Amino acid sequence: MPLRIEDYAMIGDCHSAALVGRDGSIDWLCWPRFDSAACFAALLGTSENGRWLIAPVSASPNVSRRYLADTLILETEFQTETGTATLVDFMPATDGKADLVRVVFGRSGEVKFRTELVIRFGYGAIVPWVSRAEDDALHAVAGPERTVLHTPAALYGEDLKTVGEFVVSTGQSVPFVLSYGLSFESPAAPIDPFAVLETTAEFWRQWTGRCPDVGPWTGAVKRSLITLKALTYAPTGGIVAAVTTSLPERLGGVRNWDYRFCWLRDATFTLLAFMHLGYYDEAQIWRDWLIRAIAGSPRQVQILYGVGGERWLPELVLPWLPGYENSSPVRIGNAAAQQLQIDVYGEVLDAMFQALKAGMTRSERGRAVRSVILEHLAATG
Repeated sequence: MPLRIEDYAMIGDCHSAALVGRDGSIDWLCWPRFDSAACFAALLGTSENGRWLIAPVSASPNVSRRYLADTLILETEFQTETGTATLVDFMPATDGKADLVRVVFGRSGEVKFRTELVIRFGYGAIVPWVSRAEDDALHAVAGPERTVLHTPAALYGEDLKTVGEFVVSTGQSVPFVLSYGLSFESPAAPIDPFAVLETTAEFWRQWTGRCPDVGPWTGAVKRSLITLKALTYAPTGGIVAAVTTSLPERLGGVRNWDYRFCWLRDATFTLLAFMHLGYYDEAQIWRDWLIRAIAGSPRQVQILYGVGGERWLPELVLPWLPGYENSSPVRIGNAAAQQLQIDVYGEVLDAMFQALKAGMTRSERGRAVRSVILEHLAATG
């Protein structure tokens, strides 16, 4: 069973994102994009649908966690009867690759940990072939997809899972790096987990360092900014509404939709959030994504698009997943892309107006879009 949704924290690299539970289990991750098929889908099923657990063997450790200041690096501290250790989770946002890094640091005494890695491609449906390479890395392959795990921890296969136990003492650390790539290409060179921890922290701190002081709310505002940035697909500037699909509006209900797409009705709010805090580059990138996405006939403007501006988002049901707390069906794609919601034209025009009002660099295509939309509305009014 998945945890309560409030017991998950998000990490990400501006390409995709993972949800990490208080119990040390990553129960959701889509690679390489937000809207790609999940390789960890336990959030919508069970551990057999894919997850990665790193947790103390102790049955009931005291758990606390926080984000490293002004970053999207998550720290989960486990206090046990024998010692204290911290699990650090992050996805490097600087190397342009799909990596997930987990490092266990011993703080006091010693703590015995266990790990259980269950890779299931295709939204929890496909069991990969796992093999050990000459450099001792573990490769999990199915069709075009591959993950590679580098770690000094001793691991072995058991019941189609990769498991192991290890101990950390004061001052020790045990790193794990899981990387994603195409199975028909050579794997990327392994990364240094400690070096990318520093560069990832510096990336986020430099970015949040541009946020002005807004008094006692500065911390909360920075955290909100980090979340918006983490929901941004860096190659295009598209911003997704959520990193998950099929979390129910009501437990046990059927209104379970895929929100891993970009909604035009969010456009103005996102622009204003960035511009009010001086993040004009991010606002312009989002504005430019919006103009590209709706390019063409005004009759074909949609209420949502894929992160690259894709329009064809067919909705499918995944029958092998029972859903979050048995809230089914589990859906991928969103048929709302075919709906006509007339307010979307106003949202687009308002976004264009707010950008001009704030002094954003003018876009000739944006100017043309405004007149074309107005003419279309007048003709169909």
